[in-house]
Order: sequence, then C-alpha cells, then structure tokens
Amino acid sequence: MAFSVVMPALEMAQETGKVLAWHKREGDRVTRGEPLLEIETDKAVVEVEAPADGILAGIRVSAGADIPVGQTIAWILAPGEALPVESASTAPAARAGSRTNAEPTRIVAAQTGDSAQDPATSARISPKARRLARELGVEIASLQGSGAGGEILASDVQTAASVPSASHGAGEKAGGIEVPTTLGRIMAERTTQSWTTVPHFFISRNIDATGLNAYREGIVAEIERGHSVHITHTDLLVALAARVLLKHPRLNASWSAEGIRVHDSVNMGIAIAVDDGVVAAVVPNAHTATLAEISIRRREIAERARAGKLRPADIAAATFTISNLGMYQVDQFSAIITPPQAAILAVGGITDRVVAVQGQPAVRPMMTITLSCDHRVADGARAALFLGDLADAVREPARLVT
Repeated sequence: MAFSVVMPALEMAQETGKVLAWHKREGDRVTRGEPLLEIETDKAVVEVEAPADGILAGIRVSAGADIPVGQTIAWILAPGEALPVESASTAPAARAGSRTNAEPTRIVAAQTGDSAQDPATSARISPKARRLARELGVEIASLQGSGAGGEILASDVQTAASVPSASHGAGEKAGGIEVPTTLGRIMAERTTQSWTTVPHFFISRNIDATGLNAYREGIVAEIERGHSVHITHTDLLVALAARVLLKHPRLNASWSAEGIRVHDSVNMGIAIAVDDGVVAAVVPNAHTATLAEISIRRREIAERARAGKLRPADIAAATFTISNLGMYQVDQFSAIITPPQAAILAVGGITDRVVAVQGQPAVRPMMTITLSCDHRVADGARAALFLGDLADAVREPARLVT
C-alpha cells in the first residue's frame, strides 16, 4: 500500500512549508519514524518522520521549494509497487523559489477557508498575505499571485516589498538593515497578529513560594536518582497549572470562527529561548504526566530546538502556554497570547520580599505570576478564580502532584 508524504500544518494560519533538505534519496529504503526530511514552517524548522516502512519514491519537490500544506511531496511504496496513478498526472516538482499549482491546493483552500476574494482587485488572497500587505504598505492590486489559481500568498507580498531573504544569519545586515533569521521573522509575524487581533487583558498575583521550594527540595534527589533529570520550578508549574486547568476549562480553550472550542486534554506549551528566538515545547496530556516525564520532554525538545532538529509533534497542538523568565532575574512581565490559545501564564523570579504575615512583617520567597487572556473566551472573574486555585496549588503542591 502506498503512503503519501505530505507537507504538514502545525497551526491554523500556516499556508506553506519550505523543504530545506531531504535525508533520504529517491529509491532509498526508509523505516517508519526515522527522519525523512527537514522543513521550515510558520513556526520553526522541524524534521518530518517517515509515515511507514518502504521505498521512498516519487519525490516531487527539491530543497528550497515552498509547498502548500496538505500537498503530497513524495510517496513510500512497498518493494515492486508502482506509484499511484495521480502521481504521474501531477505538475512537475516545485523548484527553489517556486510554487506548485496542483489542483489539490485549490481544494484545501476551498475547504479550510484560508483565502478570500479581494473586492477591490478580484484576486484571491490569503488572510496572512492580506495582513502582511497592510503592515508593509503593499498595494494588493499591484500583486500577481503565485499560488493555486493565481492566489496571492505571503511570499508574493514579501517579494513586492523587497523584504530581504530570511536566509541571512542572526544579526547579519543587508543594506544597513539587520535582517532577522527565519525564526525571528516568524516571531515578529505571529506576535503582531496576536497583538492586533486578540483582545488581551492581564491580571497578576503575588504568591508565597515557600511550599513550592520545600516540595521541590524534598523530591529532587529521588527523581534525579531514578530518572537522571533535573526538576526545575518550570516543571513543577507545568504540572500544577495543567491540573488546575481541569477545573477551569475556559482557559484551556481556543477561539475559532465557529465559537469557543474547549479542549479535553491539557497540552502544555513551555516557552524555550534559543539563539534567535523562542519556541514552545509541547507536553501532551500534561495534566496526567509525571514530573519526570515533563522534565525529560522539556529537555529533549530544548536540545532539538537548539540543534535545529525539531519534529512536528514537538511544537504542535498546545492548548495553554507557560513562559518563565525567573531565571533571568525578571520580577514580573506580561506575555502575548499564542493564537488560537485563550491564555498564557507569565512567571517571574522567586525573590525574598518583606510581606505581612498575620499582621507582622516577615521575609518570604515571593513569586509574581501574570495571566494574559483572550477576552472573547474568558473574563476577569474566570481568570481570577484560576489564579486563586493555582496560588493554592503552589502553596501546597503535594495535594496535586505526587
């Protein structure tokens, strides 16, 4: 049976992915789960694994090609098996800097509603391209689309605006302008989209971290001996927040065109700094994961992120995110929501502060947490109740995490 290798979509707004390198050649035998190729998506550079055992055949695209999500880029066949009939009738493989205009792209766009007719130009243009054109001051009427059916894509807007190529290294200058890396450009686009389209509001709370510190000190040695991992405050907060979110489903939700989508599982995103930006490592089912499992996954994804070897599953399907800057001596900050998530928790450092305890001044290790919320999904009362329950969990973590 033939298995298709398709360009994956890691987020709702993603239009295309760029093939960076093939790890296998035409005719090579592949094993399910082994790295097959590297792609660059709207989130990061990721490795795509082989979906089945067999022979790699029918490679349609070469390195550098920009391909619409959902489009077949190769096949994995059984020994002696012929390519599917549709493969022979498709357009030639896309080359570097070009787009593939195969019919399946039009079908995907029609089904997902990723593009719309521009009333002023009678041209089809994707939401991302329209937003980018507005930000860069490019007239849509002057653009010629390179997508399926002449659809205008984000790359067309960038070309028209003479945006420097993202292939420059971090900090490299072109014409006196510092050119961001691909990840830096992606971050700029995503944060701009979130800040300009999501109605944010923020609430903060100061929490006594005495219980959190004591609990961590009591379990670190045992977990490290059994699993060879280092349990951080971030790991503890991921476990606690995920369990508390089960009581507050509207904060573990997403905004969509159909309305509010509440998620049954808590897939926790952990913001991780890399050389040229930030990626969110995803811990699936964090509400049931052990501290050791959370720590191991965070470490593994951080290593792959810094090596540029992320996998699609590493950064996909987060339902809530935690960003901790306490290790950088930051006391308090507000984070920008990652759509379509409804909220993100910003965590400051734990520092000794003088506070009132039973009417008397006392020194306690205090931590400030700030919740950013999408007001379309949750209101201030819901957010405050969540922070209250999370504060209780931080004071007595053993009640939720064992």
